[in-house]
Amino acid sequence: MVEKPFNPLDKVNLGISIVNAIYSSEAKRLSDIESFPGAGVYAIYYKGSFPEYNFIISKNKSEFILPIYAGKAVPDGARKGGVLSSNVSGPYLFKRLNDHKKSIEQTANLSINDFYFRYLLVDDIWIPLGEALLIEKYKPLWNTVLDGFGNHDPGSGRYKQQVSPWDVLHPGRSWAAKLQDGKAVQEIKKLIEDYRIKYEKK
Repeated sequence: MVEKPFNPLDKVNLGISIVNAIYSSEAKRLSDIESFPGAGVYAIYYKGSFPEYNFIISKNKSEFILPIYAGKAVPDGARKGGVLSSNVSGPYLFKRLNDHKKSIEQTANLSINDFYFRYLLVDDIWIPLGEALLIEKYKPLWNTVLDGFGNHDPGSGRYKQQVSPWDVLHPGRSWAAKLQDGKAVQEIKKLIEDYRIKYEKK
C-alpha cells in the first residue's frame, strides 16, 4: 500500500482546521448574545431537560461536545459570486444566531437558557467548507433528522407546504401554525430514537 503524502491544502484538511479552531473557542450562552461584526460558522449546544434529547445532554455535561445544530452566515453578495469583494463588516453571524435565539424563545417546550454556542469568523471562501465539515463530523440532530429549525416564514401564499418536523416537536412559531399538517409527533420521536441508537453505536 502506497502511503498518501499529507496535503495541508486538501479541502478536507482545510475543513478540519476550521472545525478544530471553532472547538478551541469558549462556548457562550445564546441568551446573552450581543451584536458583533463578521461572517463565519457556528455550532449550537443543548443542556436542558427535553426528554428526547437526553443522549445529547449527557454528551454535553462536562464539556460541549455534541452540537444540536451547526450552520453558517455568509456576507452579502456571496450567493451571487461576489465572495472576493463582499463586505464582511456587517453583523451577519450575529443576525443568524439571533434569529435562532428568537425561534427557540417562541417555543412552548424549550428554554433559551439551556442553549450555548461557539462561533468562528472565517474568510468568505472557506465558510461553506467549514459548515459542511461540522455537519459531516458531528451530524447534529437538527441538521440531519429534525429538519426546520433554520426555516423562516415562507410568506403569504406559501402556507400550503407542510410544517417542519422541528415545528411539530417544538410548536410556538406563529407562522408555522399556518402551514399544513406534517409528520406525527410519534413518528418524529421514532426518528430521534433511531438517530440515538445509530450515534451510540459509533
